[in-house]
Order: sequence, then C-alpha cells, then structure tokens
Amino acid sequence: EYALVPMLISPVRALILALPLAIVAACGKGPGPAGPPAPKVPVVTVASSDVPIYSEWVGQTRGEADIEIRARVSGFIEAIHFEEGGPVKAGDLLYSIDPSELEQTRAAAQAGVAQAQTLYADAASNLARYRPLAAMNAVSKRDLDEAVAREGAARNQVKAAEAQLRVAEINLGYASVRAPISGQIGISKVKVGDLVGPTSASLLNTVSAIDNVHVRFAISEREYLEYTRRFGGEVKPEGDPKAVPLQLVLADGVVYPHSGRVISIDRGVDPTTGTLQLEAAFPNPDRLLRPGLFARVRAATEQRSGAVLVPQRAVTEMQGRYQVFVLDKDNKVEVRAVETGPRIGGDWLIEKGVKPGDRLVLAGIQRLRAGMQVDPEPVVEPPVPPPASGAR
Repeated sequence: EYALVPMLISPVRALILALPLAIVAACGKGPGPAGPPAPKVPVVTVASSDVPIYSEWVGQTRGEADIEIRARVSGFIEAIHFEEGGPVKAGDLLYSIDPSELEQTRAAAQAGVAQAQTLYADAASNLARYRPLAAMNAVSKRDLDEAVAREGAARNQVKAAEAQLRVAEINLGYASVRAPISGQIGISKVKVGDLVGPTSASLLNTVSAIDNVHVRFAISEREYLEYTRRFGGEVKPEGDPKAVPLQLVLADGVVYPHSGRVISIDRGVDPTTGTLQLEAAFPNPDRLLRPGLFARVRAATEQRSGAVLVPQRAVTEMQGRYQVFVLDKDNKVEVRAVETGPRIGGDWLIEKGVKPGDRLVLAGIQRLRAGMQVDPEPVVEPPVPPPASGAR
C-alpha cells in the first residue's frame, strides 16, 4: 500500500519540475529568423540632351600627291643622295645612275651633227654656184634641181642629227634622278650597284606631299541621296556654310584634331558595290598623318534634340532583343524591352522604352529578376565626351 505512493507522486513531481523549464523556454523564445537584406545595386537616372548623330565610314589616307620615282634610262645606281624616310625638296638629287654609256651616245650624236653640218655646207655651196650659172643657161635646169634637192636633204639631215643630240643630252640628264615635288620620301627600293632601267617594274621610290593628306572612302547610295537632298550634290568650297566638316578617327581611337572637307566626288556609283567614292582633305601641319593609314571618317549628319542616352553597360542583349532593368518607386526591379538607336561614345541612344527620370540598374544585372527588391546606390555618370564612334 505504501509502495504505491512513490509511483503516484513521481509523475506529479516530474510535471512540477518541468514547468519552470517550459516557462523559461517560452520566455526566451523571440521572433523567427530575418530574411537576407536587399542587394545593393548601382543606379543611374536617365536624362535627355541634344546630341549630334554621326555617320562613319572606313577610309585610307594618301598624300596630296604620291609620285612614283622610276628610272628612265638603263644603268647601275652609283649613289643615293637622300635620307630614307625624310623630307626632300623639288629638284633635289635623289639617285645617280652610271652615265658612261649615255656620255658615249651623246658624243656620237655630237659627231653626227658635225658631219651633217659639213654635208649641208657643201650642198649649200654647190647650190650657191649653180644658181647664177643656171640664170646664164650655163648649167641645165636638171642640174639646178638636183643641187636644190641635195641642199634640202642636207639641211634635214642636220635637223635630224641635232634632234638625236638633244635626245642623247636628255637621256644623260636622266642619269641624275631628281625629286619632282617637295614632300616625304620613302625607303629606297634599290641599293647602290643595282641595275635599273625604264621598265614598269623598275620603281626606285615614292615621294608624297603630305602638307595636306587625302582620305578616300565610300558611301552608300542611300547616304549619297540623303547628303544631296540636304546639302546639294556639288563639292562645297572651303568656308561655305553648307560644307559638312569631317572628323578623322585614328586607329588608336583618338579623334584627329584638324577637321577636313570633301574635295571630290566620283562621277558615278560603282555597280558592283553600290557605293560612291569620295575624297576628303585634312590639313597635316604636324605631319602626324602618313599615306596608307586606315582611319574612320565621321560626319555629324543629324542633330537629335531631347535624345535619351543610357550607358551601354545598362543594356543587355538576348537573341537580338535589348532590355534594361528599371526600378519602380518601391525599388522593385522591372525588366523592360527597349529599341536602340546608334551608339554615341559609351552610350546607347534609346528610341523607345525608356524616358527621362527612369532609374536604370548599371551592374549586377545577372542576379536580378523581375519584382525583386533592391537597395539602390545612385551613380552620377560623367558628361558624354565627343564620341569616338557613332556610325549608324
């Protein structure tokens, strides 16, 4: 009987002992675990501005005049009188060709002139004797005619011999190859001792006038028609308000500091390419430009007012479609499709889909999704510099 009492009391004691622990646990229990904080993302506010729209074409530079230096007589190169790659002036001696054979040819021509003059003097003397004798009928008319013919033939032989002498002297002069224009000369194609001659393959060097450098480039038929309707189809002289200033973007992306202008337009469109060739001139006072450079010719063909520009890094492309991530007033992400225009510097011109005042996410786009809450960090974009590319 007494043995049953501990068994009855034990559950009660266990409940009494457990009750404080439960109360303590209940008092120490707080709210559930908090979610992760909203990710921070850089955000830029869209603004509008007036910007020029550039069209761009690939061209190649050439000298204002590129003159090939060729040998006009055969012979061995005796000497080279210029610094390769340096400036030369018109008339400077460039190459000396061995004149030995040419001097002998001139000497033979001089002897030919002397012989012809002797024969002419004899024929003229005979004619002078025959004329008074013929007047007295001391000689026949036939003898007089023969004397006249011999005198005329001898006179013509003198002219022919003198012409041969002039040719010999001209060829001897060609042994001294001189610069036809002032400009920059290239590296010599021949060395001292090389045999040269008047063949198409015998190129000695090239001299280029580079005070002004020309650039040839091609535009499409559509661009030509737009240009003609806006500015007229004729080449505008320097200073004409309708002359479109051109810029030159060099291979390193730097815009050449001097503007150029169109100086010639080809007579017709090339039917194989559908393009029209133009040539522009750019001043080259510092002689930075050299012939053969590939460069981009650019012109502001349109002025866009109230254009919406957004950084290129804020625009993503997927299967040919462009989109941006826009934040609403509650800082939630909205994925919005946009239509892009030309690139202007590091920005896209947006034709449709974004308006001034919209906030765009600049980075961390890969981890965002529509409706996601974010913590925006405003970023102030620097002013748009003159674009290094802006072709349509």
